[in-house]
Amino acid sequence: MKKRIAIIGSTGSIGTQALEVIEKLNDRFEVTALSAGNNIKLLEEQTEKFHPKYISIENTKAAQDLKNKFKNITVFYGDEGLNQIAELNETDIVLVAVSGKTGLIPTIKAIQKKKTIALANKETLVMAGDIIMKLAKENSVNILPVDSEHSAIFQCLNNAKSVKHLIITASGGPFFRSSKEEIENADLSETLAHPRWKMGKKITVDSATLMNKGLEVIEAHHLFNIKYDDIKVVIHPQSYMHSAVEYKDGSIIAQIGIPSMHIPIQYALTYPERTEGIETESFDFIKAWQLEFFEPDFEKFPSLKLAIEAGKKGGTATVCLNAANEEAVMAYLDKKIKFTDIYKITKLVYDSYKPINNPTIEEILSEDEKIRTETKNIINNKDIV
Repeated sequence: MKKRIAIIGSTGSIGTQALEVIEKLNDRFEVTALSAGNNIKLLEEQTEKFHPKYISIENTKAAQDLKNKFKNITVFYGDEGLNQIAELNETDIVLVAVSGKTGLIPTIKAIQKKKTIALANKETLVMAGDIIMKLAKENSVNILPVDSEHSAIFQCLNNAKSVKHLIITASGGPFFRSSKEEIENADLSETLAHPRWKMGKKITVDSATLMNKGLEVIEAHHLFNIKYDDIKVVIHPQSYMHSAVEYKDGSIIAQIGIPSMHIPIQYALTYPERTEGIETESFDFIKAWQLEFFEPDFEKFPSLKLAIEAGKKGGTATVCLNAANEEAVMAYLDKKIKFTDIYKITKLVYDSYKPINNPTIEEILSEDEKIRTETKNIINNKDIV
């Protein structure tokens, strides 16, 4: 029997690659639902190819256009449309592939409907990891990580009680070998030129600041219930070792392979099975003769240190970190601020914030809005130290 899949965020980087995997393994999967933001053209193309029963788009006018074009398909729209996609009875797996806080409520709705979650939205666990993992346990729901690093750990983790360290690797981004002066003067094109991975703009900027790796540490803490002090970040420019688990007996088990998001996406969708997919190239240990590993430089990349600090503090400290960083990154992409201002703004907001311990989802969303408003005010008023 085919697995029935709903993709929240089908037109983004992860969503489009997931559909490539599904197309390759079309005898295993049925696409029940697709959702997109504003890329109506691509959503139309995906709908014509995969024939879902349900689709969702961000705004009402686009939804009406889609209704007129696809008479036999149910069309939703807005945030409520994502929730409706997440709650469909006709799905087995919900792939949450949107970025930012948009993925939080649909993930909760899908868990409450006891759907298997393939999670590519790290902000869901950064903002509400305690709530999400508790809810998943209560509903006996598997949360299968799609990020390459967390997928690697998931594949290597046999017994959490025997773990000494989780080792999360990072490519180092485009500025790993750059001086502080070069980073200070970096332009947008340099920031978006990631040396190893092709991703969306927001996550690419986060990879350049290493904030993305800090968010991944927070995500790993919640996914695998490992203390922050037992999670290490290692810079590995070649991106062949995607992460590893060190056990108490001294053994280290690592997941190694070519840098491809198709592999972790496919593993989440086919779990617990493995099958031949898009990537048929074998990893060549001879050609990959040199694997380098370095400690992260917290002076050049202070966002990583700030993220780990927020994770340890807990409560809505991570909500503040995520919201302030996201607004700063958006301002940078709009060329309103410099690259190094991303950290300065995030730190400024974070330092003045008093977190709430054990927040509810309502409090998390409320705090998120307040923090975003404050961050935008700082950006618009140019109150950057």
